[in-house]
Amino acid sequence: MDLGKITSLTPAVLRLLIRQNDSRITTTTGLAKGYLQANVAILPNHLASYFEAFCRSNPAPLPLLYCSQSGETSCQPLAKEADIRKDIPKYCVYEKGQFVKTVSNLQTFTSEPRTDSQHSVPLSQQLSDMVCFYLGCSFGFEGRLEAAGVPVRNVEQGRNVSMYKTAVPCVPVEMFSCPLVVTMRPIPAALLNVAVEVTHLNPLAHGAPVHIGEPALLGIPDLSRPDYGDPVELQPGDVPVFWACGVTAIQAILSSKVPLAFSHSPGCMFLTDIPDSSTSIITPTPNSDNPPNNQLNPELTPLSFLVSHNPLLYSLVSRRAVAKIRHLEMIIGEDPGEEGTKDLFSQKDLLHSCLALSHSRSVAVTTGVSTHHLHSSPDQIDGWIPGAIAIANMLLSLGKTVTLITDSRFLEMTKAIVDEAVNMGVLNTATPLLTVEDSSPNAALDLLCHHGDTSKPRYDHIVAVECRGTATDRANVREENVKHQVGPVEELFITAQDISGITTTGVSNWGGYAVACGLFLLNTCPSHQRYLKRGLGKETTTSQEQLQDWTDNLPSVEKEQLLRSTLMQSGLQNGKSGNSVAGALTFTPDDNNIITRLLKVIYEGSMSEN
Repeated sequence: MDLGKITSLTPAVLRLLIRQNDSRITTTTGLAKGYLQANVAILPNHLASYFEAFCRSNPAPLPLLYCSQSGETSCQPLAKEADIRKDIPKYCVYEKGQFVKTVSNLQTFTSEPRTDSQHSVPLSQQLSDMVCFYLGCSFGFEGRLEAAGVPVRNVEQGRNVSMYKTAVPCVPVEMFSCPLVVTMRPIPAALLNVAVEVTHLNPLAHGAPVHIGEPALLGIPDLSRPDYGDPVELQPGDVPVFWACGVTAIQAILSSKVPLAFSHSPGCMFLTDIPDSSTSIITPTPNSDNPPNNQLNPELTPLSFLVSHNPLLYSLVSRRAVAKIRHLEMIIGEDPGEEGTKDLFSQKDLLHSCLALSHSRSVAVTTGVSTHHLHSSPDQIDGWIPGAIAIANMLLSLGKTVTLITDSRFLEMTKAIVDEAVNMGVLNTATPLLTVEDSSPNAALDLLCHHGDTSKPRYDHIVAVECRGTATDRANVREENVKHQVGPVEELFITAQDISGITTTGVSNWGGYAVACGLFLLNTCPSHQRYLKRGLGKETTTSQEQLQDWTDNLPSVEKEQLLRSTLMQSGLQNGKSGNSVAGALTFTPDDNNIITRLLKVIYEGSMSEN
């Protein structure tokens, strides 16, 4: 056997070499391809139940492979003839929440209880009084990535993978509270979907990515300065892709300030005999929760989509949800009422808009379009209000901050309609209504950003309902030029183009209904929900209470009828004929059909993928 080619050796042989302190093994990246590797955390017995709960609450960074009995140094379910005291290349020792040193083995901690004279820490809690946690590692999917044709840059460059502490807090449990740690691997943009699918099929090796794109969105200031491991260089065309990392366990140990604890040294893993295709959690704990067995269902495989260039952000969503959202787009693309709304959505725009809104925190929904070229009074607003309220309702239900924006011409009428919508239960809560003052040249900037500072935007997304922008020639639905009626609201979109972090969406009135339905589908999609939550918490489960709230805030025939009756009483005119509004706003069988068809897309099959 040529021991120089250690990358081809089995885990059992590699563990023997590690016990012998073989100088060629400084990290386990690139070793034991085809097998799971494990992060390791060793804690006092009395903290074991808390740490196990911490792992269950944060499954992406801490996929639990095995939890030992107190004092157990072997791990038969994971590897035969293993000895956790000497089968890892390098261990870290922690005392009172502080890193103390690295050691090549833990055998010195199996002697009689003693006191460390340097640190005055009682070492009565030896390994015989401790529990070992074996947690999945992303090294376990690197071989699969290579087999699928995806380059693994850290292996190519002969470096340990880059690991970063983020600003994302894990779900705390008792004394364990810490930020999420992630690994970063540069992936060619054209191969993102391959990388996503390969890792999605390896849930015990952290599963699919938790972020793709701009590092600053995770609170990482500089990719060239990882907190653990080595810097890995991106090649032209690469995108930074981040997976949850088991080094999160080390941060949890530090936060707990436990008198004595041990872990693997980052990049130096325990090599198991378990194939990396395994999808079952191995644990002696009764009543443990297994991960959802949906990795093998092709419809639930996540796909990646570019959400924005500035900042760079991709999102993940399952094939099933994508198909349903594209069905919604087909329905509203038929241009009901012949109002010229087809051009407000190009192919795949609905999915992109829904994804951008799903990632948003604060959304401005702009309103108010004049439709008659001979008038500038507020009684010529087109049919934007129902679509705007449909979007606002779902966003509010999802916990977003929502603001309605109009210009001063439409303020009084808009406020009356919105207030009545709240009174009738059509809009689920009172929503701030602002106007754009056109007296100041910086009015749009001041509204979009705190004190006009482009580094401090108030909103990360702006939606225009029935608003076509500031084109040279702007036509209404009767093909009449209403350029002179372009108001200050539309200047917001011109200004937003130069502000990093603000994305924009333009939809038709019926498109607003489709957006609301699309947001519902995204947030009942486990792949998308997991991505939004960075794999933290019970990410694949939507509570019945939450699901019911989202369902209650979907558009409905009843809501549409109530809202149209309010609009008819407001004095609005028909956007197409310029005559009395009554005919245009009378609820028709075609309107019923559109709403019913949109809702049918949602209810076909199961309510959600959970």
